[in-house]
Amino acid sequence: MQSSKRDYYEVLGVPRNATQEEIKKAYRRLARKYHPDFNKDPDAQEKFKEINEAYQVLSDPEKRKLYDQYGHSAFQTASGGEYSQQAWGDLFETIEDLFRGFGFEEVFERRGRRRSQRRPIKGEDIYYTVELTLEEAYSGKVVSLSVVRDVPCPACEGLGYDKDKGERTCPTCGGRGSIYQRQFFISISQTCPTCGGEGVIREPCGRCGGKGTVPEREEVKVRMPPGVDNGSRVLVEGKGHAGLYGGPPGDLYLLVKVLPHRLFERRGDNLYLDINLKLTEAVMGTELEVPTLSGEKIKVKVPAGVKEGDTVRVEGKGMPRLRGGGFGDLFLRVHIDIPKLGFWEKHFGDGKKVKQLLEELDKLLPEPTRLRARQP
Repeated sequence: MQSSKRDYYEVLGVPRNATQEEIKKAYRRLARKYHPDFNKDPDAQEKFKEINEAYQVLSDPEKRKLYDQYGHSAFQTASGGEYSQQAWGDLFETIEDLFRGFGFEEVFERRGRRRSQRRPIKGEDIYYTVELTLEEAYSGKVVSLSVVRDVPCPACEGLGYDKDKGERTCPTCGGRGSIYQRQFFISISQTCPTCGGEGVIREPCGRCGGKGTVPEREEVKVRMPPGVDNGSRVLVEGKGHAGLYGGPPGDLYLLVKVLPHRLFERRGDNLYLDINLKLTEAVMGTELEVPTLSGEKIKVKVPAGVKEGDTVRVEGKGMPRLRGGGFGDLFLRVHIDIPKLGFWEKHFGDGKKVKQLLEELDKLLPEPTRLRARQP
């Protein structure tokens, strides 16, 4: 009878203005207390069903709104009675039988298999940051990492439950994996909150606690290819966390961070090196010996008449290209080192002669265009 039903808020022990979080906490506390697997009291199963029924309504904002407005009558049938969980399950089975008679057996067989078998889930990926010097990025390097990853539990073979202890029919859904509720003329099917749609209750594995995986530390060696740059991602397939329910493992991604260099600046596959020239070298040209990241030293001709900020290109002496092969270029950025007059006075005692020479040179040099147009 309608009068025998307890108020859902009273069942969960929460006020009518309780938040969804408060309702969820109350349900979890009471469900643990009265679950038939842990409470052997004869009345525990009925109390558990009552708690579950109250939670199914109050945890759904639309159902809760109807309940607050109409009470239990919001979920009554047109005849004034109220379908029980078992009644809606029986009704659904009757509909199944009807459709089976018209040749839809395969549809319901697939439905049953989906309920009893969990869908394989790929394991989560793992991300590590690897720091390399510019020299290591140039030549490549084998890095050794100590990776902590989840692997299938050896005790339960990744199942998450003890196979030796068997399984029991879920008391909430009666083994169907779903529960049914009536709203006016609509029947709503929901995944059973107790068994998660499995239809059975299994004993969790004692080693992994039902998770199906355990953490394990593994030494992984990975070859960093020559030419890796900041932000490069090196993929190691299958070295992520283990998958669930037979799913494949995730992958390991190494995120590369190349440290700044004391001399070289990297821009893509090209390298830049700053060089200082004497004024006479800039005017007449010169030949310099410069280092490279390969370790060799090369001689580079600097043409006459270079200016401050000019670059001298050396082909093929940059970084290795990750794609397409070959190497980038090396650019020498020119800086002209002009000493102040105090330098001459300090080293030669008298800067008057140097000043006179510079004044004579100034008369020989053409007058420059003072204003330089900006580059578009």
